[in-house]
Amino acid sequence: MSNNEASTLKPYKSKDGGKKEQVADMFNNISKRYDLLNRLMTMRIDVIWRKKAIRLLQSIKPQYILDVATGTGDFAIESIQILKPKKVVGVDISQGMLDIAKEKIQKKGLQEVFEVQLGDSENLQFADSSFDAVTVAFGVRNFENLEKGLSEIHRVLKPGGKAIILELSNPTAFPIKQFYNFYFHKMVPAFGRLISKDSSAYSYLPESVAKFPDGERFAEITRRVGFKSTDVKPQTFGFCTIYEVEK
Repeated sequence: MSNNEASTLKPYKSKDGGKKEQVADMFNNISKRYDLLNRLMTMRIDVIWRKKAIRLLQSIKPQYILDVATGTGDFAIESIQILKPKKVVGVDISQGMLDIAKEKIQKKGLQEVFEVQLGDSENLQFADSSFDAVTVAFGVRNFENLEKGLSEIHRVLKPGGKAIILELSNPTAFPIKQFYNFYFHKMVPAFGRLISKDSSAYSYLPESVAKFPDGERFAEITRRVGFKSTDVKPQTFGFCTIYEVEK
């Protein structure tokens, strides 16, 4: 699948609007159930993936971190616990998801360290070279224009900084591929319909993963927008990939 196919895939086939607007609507619709569904769908393995991804930043000791597509804030909160930075800023296009993140920030007393803002990942409202590190968990496949989003991440990163991108991917080995296809294309939409009441959102999930240019194809796009190197680290039989990207 091409980058263009991934960019044009939308959550709601019967609705008007571009991918960006539809993704915002989708996450607003499922925001209250998002964390529960994530844990159920990944059998809590996503928690392990997040910790492993964040630890890749320990060597550069980032003090200012941008969390793109921050959602309900889990990746950023994990970053704060592991890396102890001075400041993390989370950006997302869904106000519903940010409202959940704000509740977590308040509950954990992180107001001085973690702030969230409504914003477009493809038009980041920050100056060039503002951050030591950028993190993205399960967000890049929802970009309307993947190259533009990655170019923006490159722009706001300081020279020598790192982006850590965590994204679902497509296993290729037998019989993992067959199990994955059954689970993600049959079971996950059923879970989603049952718990979130938004059947389109959890049909979109497996479709968006299937069409995403994962692995070396993604690494090639990062190099195209100017990153110096990208280390591709498949996780759990290829269900997920961590991309360690250096400017």
